Amino acid sequence: MRAYVAGVGVAFAVGWNITIVGAVATDLSHSYGASLATIGLLVTVQFLVHMALQIPAGHAADRFGARRVALLALAIMAGANAVAMAAPSTTLAFVTRAFVGAGTALGLVPGSDYIRARGGSPFVQGIYGGASVLAPGIALAVVPQLVGPLGFRAPYASSVAVSLVALALMLAAADAPRTARHAGEHVDVGLFRDVRIYRFAAIHTASFGFSVVAGNWVVTLLQKHGHSHGASAAAGSLTLLLGFFTRPLGGWVLRHRPRAALPLTAASIVACGIGAIVLATPAPFPVLILASALVGLAAGIPFAVAFSGAAAARPAAPGAAVGFVNAWAALSILAGTPLVALTFSLPGKGRLGFLVLGIVWIALALATPRRSDLHVDVSQNRHEVGTDTAQNPR
Repeated sequence: MRAYVAGVGVAFAVGWNITIVGAVATDLSHSYGASLATIGLLVTVQFLVHMALQIPAGHAADRFGARRVALLALAIMAGANAVAMAAPSTTLAFVTRAFVGAGTALGLVPGSDYIRARGGSPFVQGIYGGASVLAPGIALAVVPQLVGPLGFRAPYASSVAVSLVALALMLAAADAPRTARHAGEHVDVGLFRDVRIYRFAAIHTASFGFSVVAGNWVVTLLQKHGHSHGASAAAGSLTLLLGFFTRPLGGWVLRHRPRAALPLTAASIVACGIGAIVLATPAPFPVLILASALVGLAAGIPFAVAFSGAAAARPAAPGAAVGFVNAWAALSILAGTPLVALTFSLPGKGRLGFLVLGIVWIALALATPRRSDLHVDVSQNRHEVGTDTAQNPR
């Protein structure tokens, strides 16, 4: 249990860093004397590094052990955010966000790999994934409240605190065995040719990538259209926070009701798109709250299928496979965050960005994995994805 708590702590620390900039984008633009588009680029820089290091992070977990890599990740996140508090300098902000991107990359996949190595089931993986969206959801609601006493340092100080707590938990946890090494000590090029992996990447992009893009800008969207800062933060946080409850649900369905897992995944992706489109309309505020909640609840469902399925598909290097899947989600954040930011300077003040995001979201449902991709025997009421691989690839 201690290992699972420590692993979930890594996910929480990584997730916290996802939206702390977007949560106070308007305040940071004033403190830094920069445009909203420039603040959006801080997120872009973070996820550029995050994306580039996804496969190396997974490979490092396979080679050196997931716990060691996760400890390094937490130290980097704490240190980079501490340095960012030194001055309201855009140059310093860009450099430190790049280091934070390295930390989130080295944390997310090895954290999942650590739980898997300690025998975590798809349900536990769902809790892990849930923590990675619970944290940014809470950050959207909490960080704006810290601006009063802390100013521009609010997002960074909060991240230092969260990262240090997670670091303490991981230091107290047991180590995990490493993956048995294979010839050449490199990632098999077959990974890049495996069509199954791209389908898992597509649904993870819909589950995680697009929800982060929406989460980074939904508070600003609501504020720009006349809603108060506090109400916007509370409503916007639902786009990520509620995924904490449905990511474990997706894992439970995958384990106990495999026949329903893929149809539910496709339906959830469509629901996310519908929610984003509603957010792009001048609907009454209670309807916008429901739309935010719909996005948050639906976005959590595909996570377990994406991560457990990818790990099972490439048992020789499960960390690298999950890293590759996560890299595509990071790419969507890298591209989508500044593009949506630009739409705030167009008529509609961001609504066009959410409309397009919703349409593309719905289209990704067409890439839902096939039943054969999961190695699922639907004649059984209970299964393990890819047999023992999903439970413990070590």
